[in-house]
Amino acid sequence: MKKILSVLLASVMVLAMLAGCSTSNGDTSKAPESNPPASQPANEGNEPTGGKKYDGVQLTMWSMWSSGEPQANVISEAAAAFEAETGAKVNIEFKGRDVNKVLQASLEAGDKLDIFEDDYKRIGTVYKDFTLDLTDMAKAANYDSFSYKCFTDQSIAWCGYLNAITEQPNVGGIFYDKDAFAKAGITAEPKTWDEFLDACQKLKDAGIGPLAQDSAYADFAFYHTLVRYLGEDKIAELDEKGGWSGTAAEKAADDIIELVNKGFLADGAPDEFPSSQNKIGFGQAAMVICADYVTAEVNNNTGTEVNWGLFNYPAVDGGVDNGAAYMGANSLAIAKYSENPQAAFDFIMFLTTGEMGQKLSNEAHQIPADSRNTAPADLTGTIETLQAAEKPMTWCASLAVNADLKDTIKSLCVELFEGKYATGADFCAALDALY
Repeated sequence: MKKILSVLLASVMVLAMLAGCSTSNGDTSKAPESNPPASQPANEGNEPTGGKKYDGVQLTMWSMWSSGEPQANVISEAAAAFEAETGAKVNIEFKGRDVNKVLQASLEAGDKLDIFEDDYKRIGTVYKDFTLDLTDMAKAANYDSFSYKCFTDQSIAWCGYLNAITEQPNVGGIFYDKDAFAKAGITAEPKTWDEFLDACQKLKDAGIGPLAQDSAYADFAFYHTLVRYLGEDKIAELDEKGGWSGTAAEKAADDIIELVNKGFLADGAPDEFPSSQNKIGFGQAAMVICADYVTAEVNNNTGTEVNWGLFNYPAVDGGVDNGAAYMGANSLAIAKYSENPQAAFDFIMFLTTGEMGQKLSNEAHQIPADSRNTAPADLTGTIETLQAAEKPMTWCASLAVNADLKDTIKSLCVELFEGKYATGADFCAALDALY
């Protein structure tokens, strides 16, 4: 018994000595934990390590631009400036216009991807299940105060939440030469069809072709009139099944026939693209129905600097969609599985607003995504048109529901501007004959 007690006592003493060795100079506090192994970075999860806001953060962005394009150059510059300011490194992969061909599969696979860029409709429809809800971050940034409601509302309508930030807005309508309007004594942009006809007459009397029209855009021009009378949903229904005769499509065609019969198209219209729109640069025409890129095309093709303005397509009596305007956008989204969504959002804001947003607008020659910035001189009126538009209109999408007839219908629209139909009823009968 005494031997057992002696052994136990000795064991206790040994344990006490070992415990004493675990402290230094009588300090009994917990010993520091060991550093993580080399295979496990100390900053795992990209948490800031001190210093700049996002030190150690790595972001991956897929861009729809190609390296060397103006947009790509500005994005690269913005990434370098963002890293210098915040510590976050943005790794950009310039995929080009075909990014949509690989994006879906990559998102489904959960590939390393924080920010991606594409057409805002694809982001809002095709990719929506892979996008992060940006509502709270946008609210914190007061995004509504400088963004375009037409795009944010559409994003929410598609997804149920805001899932895209506009990078490059587009808008369509009637682009015109302000100097030609002044020469013809037109003091206000026409808002109704009657005012538009009056402006056309004044331009014709002043020896200026009122409306340029290239055959490439004949369907786009007529589509504006159709949307005013029918709305896109009804157009899609008729495009798919026929039944144009007896509808307001006849009145829409009558309006185009009136333009032709009154000589309100520029000489030679409808021309082969871009012959007719170039007449604006040569002072031979005043207006064209197109999207914002037409201004740069005309200026570059003709070596001139037209004093451009823009107004929305005029409203018609009894119209159902008089406030619609063609709008599109290349936008930026954040993958819902991004590990650094706030850093990604902050970079998007850094790129599209303020100094960088203005630079993107200037160098890529586009409408600024930040409405507080200034549009290039030849895009005067585009910001205001986007802000005032009540509803987005697609680029002839409702005339492409029946893919088999798309090209044929476009050919009939060219014939409409060529004056081959006496009445709108004749035109609609020709449409119905296709079904």
